[in-house]
Amino acid sequence: MEMNKLLKSYLRNVIAKSGLAIEFHTPKELVVSLIQKLHPFLIDKDLIRLGPIGDGGYLLPDDLDNIEACFSPGVDVVSGFEEDCLEHGMKIFLADKSVDKPNFNLSSDKYNFLKKYVGCTNNSDFITMDEWVNSSHLDKNSDLLLQMDIEGDEYFSLLNISNFLLERFRILVIEFHFLDKLWNPYFYNLAEVVFNKILQTHICVHIHPNNILCIDTQLGVEIPKIAEFTFIRKDRINYKKGLMQFPNMLDCDNTKNKHIKLPNNWYLKS
Repeated sequence: MEMNKLLKSYLRNVIAKSGLAIEFHTPKELVVSLIQKLHPFLIDKDLIRLGPIGDGGYLLPDDLDNIEACFSPGVDVVSGFEEDCLEHGMKIFLADKSVDKPNFNLSSDKYNFLKKYVGCTNNSDFITMDEWVNSSHLDKNSDLLLQMDIEGDEYFSLLNISNFLLERFRILVIEFHFLDKLWNPYFYNLAEVVFNKILQTHICVHIHPNNILCIDTQLGVEIPKIAEFTFIRKDRINYKKGLMQFPNMLDCDNTKNKHIKLPNNWYLKS
């Protein structure tokens, strides 16, 4: 890795002195291909909104019966999503090292909070998803829901998760960060592995760009820098076809910044 950095630095210096320019980036066709793999599908279940209007609310399929628990790494200032999960009969588990407790108007016996970051190792500050779930004393065969917003650490956390646990999550609601960095070949390789891992067992049913940041455009390809993705496990659907209209009427801007919509290249067009 260090040798690659030195080589690239040397090449840049040589080319700069020659008056030429060079860019190391992911080929456009690879970026476009990955985006196409993530195109959302219309399925035989309506989407519903859990959580507040605005940031902290998400769209997911109306298929929540008998989900035993929601795991929610990354605790925000609002926890309306988790409260709605509780109303649907789920146990709720939250984890975040950066806060002392969730911002709930609930008694502590109504939820489980772990003061650790979720990541790819286990120590005094971090815990893996597998260790967290395995230590939660749940039915080992029950379905779960994952709602993850951990500011970029989602990639390594998901890469580390076992296939067995991933398949236990009936629904995944994940905010993916740094999507504009897909043009960086090293980041692209990481993101592609993570998305391909998810797509082995789940399909995408919704994408909502977070308007805290704008849309990035390079080589004619538009990419939201941050977006909320919803996936459902493939065995839960009986019908699918490509979605051709965004936003959903239940979508809401995350902030008061200028509204952005999901770019056309992120879904099928009529």
